[in-house]
Amino acid sequence: MKKFFIPVALVAILTTSCVSKKKYTALETKYVNTKGNLQKTTLEKEALEAKFAKIEDRVENYNNKINSLKSDNVALKNENDIKLDMVGNTAVISNNTRKRMNETLAKVDPEKLAKAKTLKDSLNLAISYNLINNVGLSDIKNSEDIDINIDQTVVMISVSDKLLFNTASYRVKKSAYKLITQLADIIKSEPSMDVMIEGHTDSRTINNAVIEDNWDLSVKRATSIVRLLQNKFDIEGSRLIASGRGDTMPLFPNTNSENRAKNRRTRIVILPNLDKFFALLANEGVIEKQ
Repeated sequence: MKKFFIPVALVAILTTSCVSKKKYTALETKYVNTKGNLQKTTLEKEALEAKFAKIEDRVENYNNKINSLKSDNVALKNENDIKLDMVGNTAVISNNTRKRMNETLAKVDPEKLAKAKTLKDSLNLAISYNLINNVGLSDIKNSEDIDINIDQTVVMISVSDKLLFNTASYRVKKSAYKLITQLADIIKSEPSMDVMIEGHTDSRTINNAVIEDNWDLSVKRATSIVRLLQNKFDIEGSRLIASGRGDTMPLFPNTNSENRAKNRRTRIVILPNLDKFFALLANEGVIEKQ
């Protein structure tokens, strides 16, 4: 029987080769596992990114809804500010005007305020207070020389003729320019409104070289004011109406000098945007004390 001898070196090589293969197999397995884990991690990362993108979209949608609600809130507030209240049968005022009205009424004499029973009374009282006080003429303040009234949306300002004209004259006094400037500021505050200047006389007859009768005098006085508003204060003529009533609409019976003086008047009839009119008088500083 023959014996075979395997060299030690060859055994070493074979042994070494066997160990390396095991390591290689182990490393390969580890690599495959690591690669699998990496792919899994990548997929999880992509899934998380997709979820995060959805969350971002939802956040953006929520923010858009919030901004939309804020815009709606602003719109509702603005709508509420211009919400209208009735004055009489047809006239209306906004909440802004009511707010300014209440601010003015806080300054009014409590005895006068107590007489205001309706919204129309309150608005009339507030406009009268603002106009008379802002005119700033101490000699007519709280007097009967200027009367402010409101009927529906029409504001009527009656001015005693002694402030505007000399007896039996239709030429405007220079001393009246201060008052007319204030009235012009009010008229110019709302370009869309028309203005009628209406002359009234007492019942005493008049006839001279330039004035035929009371009709003629009342019209000439109204025309004088209209020309002044157009030529001196640049108010468009298309907005102005000159009207004469003669002695046909007396406020009081023409039985004494006091009543006749009250009947001699010029009435400025305006149809303003009450918000702008009130803002002008109360807050905007367009009418300043002289």
